[in-house]
Amino acid sequence: MRYFATALLTVAASPAFAAGEKGFFSLANTDFIVLIAFLLFVGILLYYKVPTMVGKMLDRRADTIKSELDEAKALREEAQSLLASYERKHKEVQEQAKRIVTSAKEEAQRAAATAKDDIASSITRRLAAAEEQIDAAQAAAIKDIRNQAVTVAVAAARDVIAKQMDAKGANTLVDEAIATVGEKLH
Repeated sequence: MRYFATALLTVAASPAFAAGEKGFFSLANTDFIVLIAFLLFVGILLYYKVPTMVGKMLDRRADTIKSELDEAKALREEAQSLLASYERKHKEVQEQAKRIVTSAKEEAQRAAATAKDDIASSITRRLAAAEEQIDAAQAAAIKDIRNQAVTVAVAAARDVIAKQMDAKGANTLVDEAIATVGEKLH
């Protein structure tokens, strides 16, 4: 009803209503015919409750848009939390990689120091072993030289004794040797 009253007031204020030979309410007046058609159209729309249906459709559309916005907001928040989580994980992985690299460098330095110490001790052991071998070879050479000197001295003594000794002197020496051996054995 409210719409109908608004339409009548609009028509009453119309300039065509005020100025007309046959009057505004004549079927020859096109403005009147358009007004009647418009009022019939508005009446049909009101009878079939089109404004209510359009309002409900707009409300449903507004609710749908609101739910989509809420869902988009929730998805955005979820995406931001995932992004923050991935950034934290990325930072943790970078820190872990730095720790691994630092640890590997320290381990390499320790391994290098250990290898240096091992090489130094190995060189010391080898030098000691070489010195021992040199000392053993020197002792063996000295022993061989002494043995040869003894052999040469014995041979020289035998030659000298053989030249100076006669049969009587040899028997005397043999008797003395037997006596000395007998004394030392008893």
